[in-house]
Amino acid sequence: MAETDHDENASNPAKPERRPVKWDAVAAVIASFVGLLALVIAGYTAYVERYTAQIQMTQVQAQVWPWLVAGNNDNENSIEVMNKGVGPAIVRSAQVFVDGKPQPDWQHVLKALGAVPHQFSQSTLNPNVLTPGEKVPVIQFADKDDYKQFRVAAVKHLTLINICYCSTLGECWMYSDRHLVGYKSLAQLVTPVAQCPKLADDTIFVN
Repeated sequence: MAETDHDENASNPAKPERRPVKWDAVAAVIASFVGLLALVIAGYTAYVERYTAQIQMTQVQAQVWPWLVAGNNDNENSIEVMNKGVGPAIVRSAQVFVDGKPQPDWQHVLKALGAVPHQFSQSTLNPNVLTPGEKVPVIQFADKDDYKQFRVAAVKHLTLINICYCSTLGECWMYSDRHLVGYKSLAQLVTPVAQCPKLADDTIFVN
């Protein structure tokens, strides 16, 4: 009988003792995973919101984008500034140079050019707000010959105009034209600026 008991014990070895589950550790791992997942979701949500806001801002900027150009209109005997954009152009400053020297108004421009017409009219450029599509004849001559004299003199002497303007959102651009009269490449005339520069009083063009 003793041998039989020994054989039964040998064929049925004792089962290893099972370790108890540490539920606190499991809960901590799950909580960490949930926290990480929440962090990822929050980051993704913030990215989507920021991206959406950027798209909306770009759309708004496009809806209020101004674009100024200046040049001669031979049919009207005038120099004109036109807003070809889709939003108002707020003119912050303007400068007109003849042979590198700033001029305060059209009277001084004409004197510097040696062209003194008998009669001309002018419209305010600085300060002003140009609505989309608005065209401002900043100077217009009553006599065709006076205009031709001015045009020839403006080409002969380097006549430069700078106009700094902003949108209603505060974005600003500098229009700088070294050839106020004649052909120009419009793509090279306008550059974005952080803000319109503060100018010395004796360099500001006011009309």
